[in-house]
Order: sequence, then structure tokens, then C-alpha cells
Amino acid sequence: MSALFEPCTLRSLTIPNRVWMAPMCQYSAEVFGPDAGVPGDWHFAHYAARAAGGTGLILVEATAVSPEGRISPADLGIWNDTQAEGFRRITAFLESQGTVPGIQLAHAGRKASTDRPWNGGAPLGPEDHGWQPLGPSPIPFDERYPVPDELTGEQMTEIVGQFADAAHRALDAGFRVAEIHGAHGYLIGEFLSPHSNHRTDEYGGSFENRVRFALEVVDAVRAVWPDELPLFFRISATDWLEEGGWTPDDTVRFAPLLKAHGVDLLDVSTGGNAAGVRIPAGPGYQVPFAARVKAGADLPVAAVGLITEPEQAEKILANGEADAVLLGRELLRDPSWARRAARALGDEVRVPPQYHRSV
Repeated sequence: MSALFEPCTLRSLTIPNRVWMAPMCQYSAEVFGPDAGVPGDWHFAHYAARAAGGTGLILVEATAVSPEGRISPADLGIWNDTQAEGFRRITAFLESQGTVPGIQLAHAGRKASTDRPWNGGAPLGPEDHGWQPLGPSPIPFDERYPVPDELTGEQMTEIVGQFADAAHRALDAGFRVAEIHGAHGYLIGEFLSPHSNHRTDEYGGSFENRVRFALEVVDAVRAVWPDELPLFFRISATDWLEEGGWTPDDTVRFAPLLKAHGVDLLDVSTGGNAAGVRIPAGPGYQVPFAARVKAGADLPVAAVGLITEPEQAEKILANGEADAVLLGRELLRDPSWARRAARALGDEVRVPPQYHRSV
């Protein structure tokens, strides 16, 4: 058996292989009315195709824990029971295909209230159904973005509770993995980085203060998430800034704290918190950050970032650089990537009987 198609057990949950789908926003939920934020036919078809294609774990896109936590008005949400109910047919189908359903719980922070990317992604004002963003400090993401309101202690406590409520709904909706979104310059990542966190209270300044909010969210989610099910945390391992940002050393230092608070796997990405930085993107360009965490902290990691070929993914796992690979754009291009990879590596992956003629 190839490393890519070995099962992966975290707590009491066994994921059938290590080809996992990274969370990728579809910006396709209803915007208005009682169905705002509810997954629809597009979401069902999108995730169902990747499950039928053999993906071992699907992490559903960043799903907002509150209306103000959405990246765009068209984001998915899980702040009410109607939204949770809408996920049930997706999770049920994924499980029927042998795929583990997971969800990424998110709050966009200062990068909230923007248009869909294919409409330009610009910040939206109230006249375009936007809202006032929130952040750890009144520092906009860039010159296009509004200055966010600095969160009060009461508001931060409320958001921590919203993450816990969202996790509880996600469990009821059939998800078996919860991931806390602490990457890409959204709210939790904004607290971590001195680039975006200029607070002078117990949530700003020192490393210990800047990680406090993230750990409070982890504790709140872990308290409602069953002991037998794993909790992931997605992180940007670096802001790609020469100084004044979150660094790989910070990530290695943070990983054991996450583990001590009940996180079972670190999903290692990079960037998104500082505008205008140059990121040297290339095949597997983020894998070394995952490898560094895996070598420096006793915590499983998943690698992501321009992983496109079966042999490339197999090498990452066989070399011990990561415990799983998360595919993003490649699974948009090829929903059956896992099946293709199994053939290339001389291995097997479950094929729906309706598709046996394709084998």
C-alpha cells in the first residue's frame, strides 16, 4: 500500500486515505431571507462529486459562525439551525461514499464584507448589503478596506461563544471533523500576528498574549466537540514579511500549545494577512513549513499548496514531511483525482458501483 492510501486514525476516527480536500469558498449561498447562508444544490453537487471521486476527507469551505463573520454575503453560515439542517444531506451523502465530512469554522474579521471574487472582491458598504468589519485593532487590511472596529472584551467573549455554538450545530449536522480557521488573515490569524494586532491589553503585545484569543476559541470548541472526534486548526505559518509579522518560528512554538488544548492536527498554509507581499509560489511551496512543524512539534500536520501529482503527494508522505495532503485547485480541476492517483501508484480507492465501467 502506498503512503497516500494508508488509512489515518485521529482519536477514534479513521479516515480511509490521506487525499483530503482543502476548504475552498464557493461564494454561492443565498444572500437574503431565511435561507441566507444555507448550502444549496451547487454545494451538494460540488462536494458529492469529490466524495464519489474517492477523496478521504472533505473539509467544507470556511463557514461563518456569525453574519458579521462572513467573507462575503454569499458565504455559507452555521449560526442558525436552518443552516445546520441544510448541511445534513451533504454529510449523509459523503458518508455514504466512505468519505469523512469535515467543516471549517471561520470568522473573517477585518477582511469581512467583500464582494464575490469574480465580481472583483472589493469591500462592500451598507448600500451593497455589506457591514462594518471587526478586528483586534483598528488597522485595515489595505487602503481599499475600511478601518475595522476594534473588538471589545465583551465582543470577543461573544465570538468565542459563537464558535462553540457553531461546532455544536456542525456535530448535529453530521460533521465528524471540525477545523478552526486561524489562517489567511482572518480574525484568529489577525490576533496571532503583530502585523495586525496592536492591542495593549492582555490580547496584544507578547506572543503569549497574541495567542490567547485563538486558544480561547480552541478551548470553547473542544468543550463541545466529542472526545472521540478530531479537531484541526488551520494556520498561516508565515506572513511572508521580513519583520513585524507571524513567523515559522512562531508556528513551531504555537503547535505544542494547540496540542495541549486539544488540537489533533495542524493544517499548515501561509500568507493572507499582509497585503502586497511577494509569495514564491511553486510546486509544493508550502510543504517545507508543514515539515518544519512536524519535525519541531509532536503534532500531526497536513500539507497544502500546489500539490498536483500523485507521485509528488506520495513523496511528501513517504519522506515524513506531512501526515496528509490537502488538495485545493487540483480537486476543482479533477474531482476524481484520488482515483487517478490510486491507479498511478498501483493502489486502490473505493469506486462507486455506478462508475465501475470506468476502472
